[in-house]
Amino acid sequence: MHKLSDFDYSLPKELIAQYPADVRDSSRMMVLDRKSGGISHKKFFDFPGYVKKEDILVLNNTKVINVRLIGRRITGGRTEIFLTEKIQNRIFRALLKPSSRIRERDEVIFDNSDLKARILAKKEGNNVVEFIYPGPDLDKELTRIGSVPLPPYIKRSAEPLDKDRYQTVYAKREGATAAPTAGLHFTKEILDRVQGLGSRVTYVTLHVNYGTFAPVKTEDLARHKMHSEEFELSKSAADDINDVKKNDGRVFAVGTTAVRVLETCATKQYSVQRTAYGVEAKSGKTDIFIYPPYEFKIVDVLLTNFHFPKSTLLMLVSAFAGRELILKAYAEAIHEKYRFFSYGDCMLII
Repeated sequence: MHKLSDFDYSLPKELIAQYPADVRDSSRMMVLDRKSGGISHKKFFDFPGYVKKEDILVLNNTKVINVRLIGRRITGGRTEIFLTEKIQNRIFRALLKPSSRIRERDEVIFDNSDLKARILAKKEGNNVVEFIYPGPDLDKELTRIGSVPLPPYIKRSAEPLDKDRYQTVYAKREGATAAPTAGLHFTKEILDRVQGLGSRVTYVTLHVNYGTFAPVKTEDLARHKMHSEEFELSKSAADDINDVKKNDGRVFAVGTTAVRVLETCATKQYSVQRTAYGVEAKSGKTDIFIYPPYEFKIVDVLLTNFHFPKSTLLMLVSAFAGRELILKAYAEAIHEKYRFFSYGDCMLII
């Protein structure tokens, strides 16, 4: 059984991408063949060449909210509220700065807005904030006054370009506090090329939250408590995916978030000839933790970025392709100076 230390590797800091590629589909794309172990180096605009007409592409259409808010406490003092997870419509978990000066029941106001925040709970790692807002669309107001929630390893403040580039071109359903980064490489033209082949494209929703950056703190992976994320797989998407599976097409999951939805919704589908897996329409929260030796039921091909050492995301891709092969591929990516993490390059695992 694997341990946390089995998923460690050494990454030069200069390979952590601080900005996106100049053009979305100009990112580099490593292609990793699970059967042969072969590695090839492409550009993302080559991606449609790997999709066949009987396949289906599954993308996560979550939309990132601008959840880094700067205000001031009514009692005085600048306050930063970084929303990490939506609990209910107007209640969020959050990081607070300066943490030592903020108290439960403190209220925070924001310039040029009727929005007000109240600190409901102040605990290490579990601060809870409620928003009071007279308007009907809180998310829209958060987007207006907030800034883009760049990950902690991007060592700069958000800039105007991030409003566009830290969002997929197909983002639709607001609720994420971090981007589904494998989708950042897509352009409308790439999606048109995939559909022009006769391939299907469908969407699931998983609202990525800050828990995706949470470190694993136990060497025994079975003891790790996975963060949960809100998801939805519609009946129309489930029908399309099941039709492709029945006809021996491949399911392309774009990102680990799409994988988590698909594998959460996997269900046995019986026929006279065989027992196979399909998906059922579902919504709710998933805390599925995928690590070796997990048996994938739905996903056949995975597009993903390069992930943090010892992260649950690295464990997921290692379950899909094998730990040794993934670490070999990562070593190759480092040697070839690929760009890592959210704004970095990608890997297509076939």
